[in-house]
Amino acid sequence: MAGMRLTKKGHSCVRLTRDDGRVLVIDPGGFSEADAALGADAILVTHEHPDHFDEGRLRAALEAAPGAELWTLRSVADQLSAAFPGRVHTVGHGDGFTAAGFGVEVYGELHAVIHPDLPRITNIGFLVDGEVFHPGDAFTVPERPVHTLLLPLHAPWNKFSEVVDYAREVGAERALAVHDGLLNDTGLGVYGRNLGPQGPGLGEATGYTRLAPGDSTTL
Repeated sequence: MAGMRLTKKGHSCVRLTRDDGRVLVIDPGGFSEADAALGADAILVTHEHPDHFDEGRLRAALEAAPGAELWTLRSVADQLSAAFPGRVHTVGHGDGFTAAGFGVEVYGELHAVIHPDLPRITNIGFLVDGEVFHPGDAFTVPERPVHTLLLPLHAPWNKFSEVVDYAREVGAERALAVHDGLLNDTGLGVYGRNLGPQGPGLGEATGYTRLAPGDSTTL
């Protein structure tokens, strides 16, 4: 496997760059940096909520790079496949594929419950190169160990205890915060303290890190 660098692009979006220069972007939504998907060779989208899926930005990225392709679930694919024939691929739980040289496995089926009065939509998670898992908006546990969990920190559908328990169940070597675009600096500080040694933490197996938008780390 080629080396891989992860760059946080705001909220729940990350950009993965291999040593050979190929780029994969996950969930370039409306809360992410506006150029998050531009220049990507492959794009993955976990579900249709606008903080993960911005149709206008995705169309711009696909139009700017004729070789770029998108892998996603049906609810998103149906909105783009006609405009980009052969470049939008529908995938679901249990599927595996190669996207711009990245090996990808798909896990999960449903978005976490926001409230019983709201219907649940579909949601899938992506495990990339057996290294980094993005669950989208769900506490999906992949069916094999992963090194890096992209941990949904704060959302209308979760609470702190669930975030901790989920990270402990996955047991990754490290958890990188995503889904944090609704938190101000005060809130980020509270989460950081409680997920680190000053709080209950994520267990002995998992270290917690938050990257600011634009920051990178090597996987």
